[in-house]
Amino acid sequence: QVQLVESGGGLVQAGGSLRLSCAASGGTFSRYALGWFRQVPGKEREFVAAIRWSGSSIYYTNYADSVKGRFTISGDNAKNTVYLQLNSLKPEDTAIYYCAAKKAVVGGTGPGDFGSWGQGTQVTVFA
Repeated sequence: QVQLVESGGGLVQAGGSLRLSCAASGGTFSRYALGWFRQVPGKEREFVAAIRWSGSSIYYTNYADSVKGRFTISGDNAKNTVYLQLNSLKPEDTAIYYCAAKKAVVGGTGPGDFGSWGQGTQVTVFA
């Protein structure tokens, strides 16, 4: 199993930016797709973004419509680390952000498609 640890969350004013990091260990990084999800109390966990590698190159990235153009997923597979750059933050972006991993051959972007999860990092955006 892949172990994941998120960091970089915090309190930020609307319009500001944060950069989240997800450090992975315990597996071959290029064999997995990495995703970011977020969740607020009383709501379902929501897909945010995902990235997959083919060898050392990025095979694809995809984003939820709600964050497209504002958030960017990237990574350094030599460091086994994935990043999520959050720009133009809005109060509705407030949530716990989770990093998740799945085998690269597994399709889908639902939470059930990902087998490994980090503990989450809190992002709070105020007006």
